[in-house]
Amino acid sequence: MRTILITGPGGSGRTTIAAATALEAAREGRRTLLLSADRTDTPGTALGAATGPVPTEVTAHLTAWRPDAVARFREDLTAFQSRAANVLDLLGAARLDAEEVTPLPGAEELSFLRALRDAALSERYDLLVVDLPPLPQALALLGLPEELRRYLRRLLPPERQAARALRPVLGRLAGVPMPADWLYETAARWDVELAAVEAVLTDRDTAVRLVAEPGPAGADAVRAATLGLALRGLPTEALIANRALPDTADAWPAPLLAQQRKALADWQESYDVRPVPHLGRDPHGPDDLAALAVPAVNPARTPVEWPVTDRIAEDGVLVWHLPLPGAIRDELDLVRRGDELLLTVGPFRRIVPLPSALRRCTVAGAGLRDGELRIRFAPDPGLWPAKGR
Repeated sequence: MRTILITGPGGSGRTTIAAATALEAAREGRRTLLLSADRTDTPGTALGAATGPVPTEVTAHLTAWRPDAVARFREDLTAFQSRAANVLDLLGAARLDAEEVTPLPGAEELSFLRALRDAALSERYDLLVVDLPPLPQALALLGLPEELRRYLRRLLPPERQAARALRPVLGRLAGVPMPADWLYETAARWDVELAAVEAVLTDRDTAVRLVAEPGPAGADAVRAATLGLALRGLPTEALIANRALPDTADAWPAPLLAQQRKALADWQESYDVRPVPHLGRDPHGPDDLAALAVPAVNPARTPVEWPVTDRIAEDGVLVWHLPLPGAIRDELDLVRRGDELLLTVGPFRRIVPLPSALRRCTVAGAGLRDGELRIRFAPDPGLWPAKGR
């Protein structure tokens, strides 16, 4: 199943474009789910049919769903209290009633990611169109599974469950399950769930469409978003230039037309730009969405690769190629830390594990050329197999 992630600056019309994309795919006969992170029913306004916490069939082959983060958080907390009942009783903790629970910061994002995972793993649909939050919240959301899994591995590494065989005995002596068991079991369950979400986001059939209005503000947002997505290994499949004015739009101010034309010309040098016309009103209902003529979803895409090339014979190094379009040399920093690389590009930061071959090397230098970061690694004689062995 293909997954199309759609985001853009606030006010760019990303939800309308997501609804139009899903509707177009459904008209082609694809079983399509429109999944939206919007708290209000903006997708329903665009589609002309109410959407909510229960998946709703809008038209033939099109279903829309806006998960209820509050209800999901309450369910998760209730289940957590049930699983940890013995430990909570030992600590004398007072249980929380569902009615008094409000989502904690981050709970809404995790709830939406779980809904995305469930939808992507469902066999009911051929296409998942995801209406993400506006930038930069969407970029933070996309990086959340990887970052949380890293935190779990650092705080509760599975290989360090000391005296595991003794804990059941100690538990029987104490009369309660040992907290360490409960912690590791919980961490393992979370890791599995987060890994499933991460697998959806990094799948070769997942791609991103950016939505922005042609103009200075849109150009700045697109530039930053492209860099943030590239750092996550997510390609920008298309740039939807929303509310584009026709060349003969005499009713619009000439400076606005000139501004849009300049932005479109600049974008076309680097992106697959797909202009979507300004209807002169907010789109409402299937007919208006069809009039937008959004681009159809391609059956497949070219995944982003971070390859390692062997230059040992020529230069004595291995080279790791990281495509980072839009990166600026003065805003780029990298630090080797054990088997990880701490990579900072402008306002974005990511900690990535090194490929296995590079873990036995030392960093010999790096350079940025034509939107690609090339990091050179020299084999460590103490770890690298000797020639001829």
